[in-house]
Amino acid sequence: MAAAREELQKDLEEVKELLVKATRKRVRDVLVAEKHKLELEIKNQPLPKPKDVVEEEKSTLGGYTVKINNYGWDQSDKFIKIYISLNGVQKLPAENVQVNFTERSFDLLVKNLNGKNYTMTFNNLLKPISVEGSSRKIKTDTVLVMCRKKREEKWECLTQVEKESKEKEKAAYDTSDPSEGLMNLLKKMYAEGDDEMKRTINKAWVESREKQSKGDIPMDI
Repeated sequence: MAAAREELQKDLEEVKELLVKATRKRVRDVLVAEKHKLELEIKNQPLPKPKDVVEEEKSTLGGYTVKINNYGWDQSDKFIKIYISLNGVQKLPAENVQVNFTERSFDLLVKNLNGKNYTMTFNNLLKPISVEGSSRKIKTDTVLVMCRKKREEKWECLTQVEKESKEKEKAAYDTSDPSEGLMNLLKKMYAEGDDEMKRTINKAWVESREKQSKGDIPMDI
């Protein structure tokens, strides 16, 4: 920002010098318009921050940002509780641990913990929460995020995405036809498996079809 402001200032000085030398009205009009434009741009540029403020900000923000993926959770009648382990977090100033809540989400930001920032975001929570009733607590090596339930009912998981994933997985195996359930299982294993798993399933499939063609297996798997 400071460099951009400095370049604009240099341009303005040059335009002023040209304006002094210009004699043609049309040229002067163009230079005057450019002068006003540059002055407006400089005015809209943010002022450079004092060095001590910049150093303080660097100290507050710390180093690079790490996304938190590991956590534990449980629930009571009134709260969903998410536990995040962060060594030494209790030593930070309280303002360095921030949580923003909405009715169906929250995001956690821990600033400058051992030279790093830590973030965690949960979107599409399974059910609505009370923004005013939700909070966070700092314990030894742990941040506890407490989401206040709007309705005192049990949550089977944390997010809508998790629920949909579980329902799809259940539907894949929930069938009255055992052979269809086995086929769904094999398809899932094949899709998620490595090359060795795929070769094993292909081999089993070929052998099964050969036995079936010989009449050894009455049921189509």
